[in-house]
Parts: sequence; C-alpha cells; structure tokens
Amino acid sequence: MALSGGVDSSVAAAELLAEGHEVVGITMRLWGGESDTGCCSVADVDDARRVAQQLGIDHLVFNFTDDFHEHVVEPYVQAHRDGITPNPCIECNRHLKFHRLSERADLLGFDAVATGHHARIVERDGVRYVARGHDPAKDQSYVVHMLPQRELARTLFPIGHLTKADVRERATALGLRTASKPDSQDVCFISSTGGRTQFLGTRIPFRTARVVDAVDGALLGEAEALEMVTLGQRRGIGLPGGGPKRYVVDIDHEAAVVRVGDESMLSVSTMTVGQTAWAHQPVTGEVLVQCSAHGDAQAAVIELVGDSVEVRWSAPQRRVAPGQSVVFYDPTDSYVLGGGIAR
Repeated sequence: MALSGGVDSSVAAAELLAEGHEVVGITMRLWGGESDTGCCSVADVDDARRVAQQLGIDHLVFNFTDDFHEHVVEPYVQAHRDGITPNPCIECNRHLKFHRLSERADLLGFDAVATGHHARIVERDGVRYVARGHDPAKDQSYVVHMLPQRELARTLFPIGHLTKADVRERATALGLRTASKPDSQDVCFISSTGGRTQFLGTRIPFRTARVVDAVDGALLGEAEALEMVTLGQRRGIGLPGGGPKRYVVDIDHEAAVVRVGDESMLSVSTMTVGQTAWAHQPVTGEVLVQCSAHGDAQAAVIELVGDSVEVRWSAPQRRVAPGQSVVFYDPTDSYVLGGGIAR
C-alpha cells in the first residue's frame, strides 16, 4: 500500500485490512531537495509511518530520488526550456508511483499494489479499464489514465467507491492522525515561498520576450521570462493594466515573441495528441475528451494519424497548451480508453 502521509492512502490501507489483506505500507522518498508542499515533505513521511503504526502494519521507505529526478524533475525543467507546459504529477504517476513501484513489488514478491487515488477499475469484455471515482469532485482517473493491462490486473484503488466526506469520516472513526489533514495541491518539488520562478530560475537562464498584438504585430510590452509563459495566460506577461483583456494565443520560442489577442483566438476545432497510451488497444470514433484534472470531458471524434491522434471537437474548445495530458473516455464518460500529450 503506497502511503503518502495523506488521509486518502491512510483510509485505503484500513480498507484493505478490513477486507482481510496482508498489508505493508510503502512510502516513496522522491524529492531530496527543499519541500513544503505536495506529498514529499519530511512531515508526510512521518505521518505515513505513524499511520502504519496506528494500523499495526509494517512500513518501508523506498528511495527513488534518482528515478524521480530523471523522469520527473529533469523533463519538467527541459519542457520549460523548450516552451512546453508539462504535467509533472502525471509523469510521477507514470514512472514512479506505478511502474517503478510495480517493479519493486515484483522483486519483493507482493501480489498487488494499492494507492489512495479516487478512481476505480472496471472490466468490460475481459478488458480492464480505469474508471471514474465515485466522488465527481475528487475523481482522479485523469491522472492515472496511463495504466496498461499488466498493471491494471494487480492495482487496487480501495477508496474509489467512497466520497471524500466518507474518507474523512472513516479516518475520524479510526482515530487516524491524518483525518483532518488538508489535501496536497501543489507540485512537491516547488516550494510555496519561491514558487516556479525561483525553482526554474536557478536551473535555466530566463530570456526576455517581446509581447506583440497577434493581429497587427504592434509591440505591447515585454515578458521577463519567456520560459514561464504558457498558452492562455493573461497575467504576468508584461502588459500594462487598464486595457482590454489579452491572452497568450501563440508563443514563438525561437524568436522570443509572445503574441496576445482576444480570448476567442484560443478557440479551435481540432487538436493533435502524441505519445499515446491505451488501456487495451487504439480507439477511433466518438469519445469524450478531458484536458485537465478537474475539467469537464467534451464530445469529440478521434482518428489515428500515424503515431498521433487527431481530435475533432463536436463544438469548438479552448486550445490546450502543448505538454498537457489529454485523456479519452468512453462515450458514457465512465472509464478511460487511453490518453496522450497535447502537441
């Protein structure tokens, strides 16, 4: 059982025990630097250890800091250098919290791996899929969309059938120290004091960029850090206040030019998705597509074009920043077919 030190994984462990499983708590030490947010602080490891003590289960700590740096931190920095907006938490799930942990589970002879994600696993015609969690407000199927059949076959989501209120109620009833602990919301290696600017500023050189009108090319201002600008951004791009609302509608990274315009200029009818991962096999046709962890899935038709997926929206949608995860759900919006990265 992956114990993060939060209330969800604490209750998930208790649920497994109640079902009669032999449970060992595992905490992954991922980030070795400064951390005061997310799920990687020293306090979180202590909370996980103490919950394990309360539940009467063994607790182990696996040091995956090198893997985390290789698969999450370095790509995060490189993405900003290249003008891409990454999703590090999904890459952490992909490479560490499932793949790497599954490898360690194999090595030690465990039968299954469990996490505290608000998601479920369903079976359709002998094929397993990640399904939405019971609590729509906390559903995390989007962030675990990449699981293949091998991992779906031995992954457990013990709280997927519970609402967040149910989870906290059960934690309180069990007297778990994490019962009232707030949810982690931020990237674990980005401190709340310095933020992305400080983290990236010590690792890559920031370049200034001209901010111009997307229609007539008129110079409007100057962005201090091109590497911090993302598609759809409105604030913090060096524009004077008091004028009309302008959004970043295009970034020419090579020329160091940011083009801004009316919000309507972000509306598109198609998009391209690469680096796809499918639950079973590639899918074409009518699906629902979700482009952010808490966004609403929208109707679209997808088509395979080479190694990419072309998405044709049923109604125009706001353009998705390159680097963000795009997840395909079945037309009933209940389970994940696959997903990839916006180009």
